[in-house]
Amino acid sequence: MAASGPALCLFDVDGTLTAPRQKITKEMDGFLQNLRRKIKIGVVGGSDFEKVQEQLGSEVVEKYDYVFPENGLVAYKDGKLLCKQNIQGHLGEALIQDLINYCLSYIAKIKLPRKRGTFIEFRNGMLNVSPIGRSCSQEERMEFHELDKKENIRQKFVADLRKEFAGKGITFSIGGQISIDVFPDGWDKRYCLGHVEKDGYKTIYFFGDKTMPVVQDALLVPNHVVLLVGSCAL
Repeated sequence: MAASGPALCLFDVDGTLTAPRQKITKEMDGFLQNLRRKIKIGVVGGSDFEKVQEQLGSEVVEKYDYVFPENGLVAYKDGKLLCKQNIQGHLGEALIQDLINYCLSYIAKIKLPRKRGTFIEFRNGMLNVSPIGRSCSQEERMEFHELDKKENIRQKFVADLRKEFAGKGITFSIGGQISIDVFPDGWDKRYCLGHVEKDGYKTIYFFGDKTMPVVQDALLVPNHVVLLVGSCAL
């Protein structure tokens, strides 16, 4: 049972608690469970629940006080499902199809060393768009990531999407190493705060590995939240 207290520690997953798309180490897992004896802890990430389980373990909802896959569009508290929101009900099928068709057309024009499969992953709370394809290997992922840092492939893609869909109430945000997250305005990592605001915390500490303006981890910064910059990976 976690210790009670006025503060909450929220952790990003990829690049913070784990290497991108990798499993948590025994050392990090042990550190977090020791921390939980002193303070409430939770995790928030853009990935779906199945991927969070793959990385943090099948008992993730029992090991953390809060688990927020897809930025909190799917929410667990004290081991129980709180709610589940979906993007299609919010944006409508017509706009979603416009987004999908435009993204696939844009990706088709990009020349990369390699392309694989699953260029768009449909999640409850977002579309995850990957120029290389999410089915790439770890080596191919790293190759694309290094190329992206040099050529700003995703940054240019995001700029184009923002221009094309201006005024539609959609946010485009670079996520992880190979993808872009597409979701309704306000459905970033701040969304999860709605699930904890009534729980009496005076301070919420957020740990993330990226804090650039177009990156998801920079978004959890309302006035009552302290943002701690940098990864806490051991």
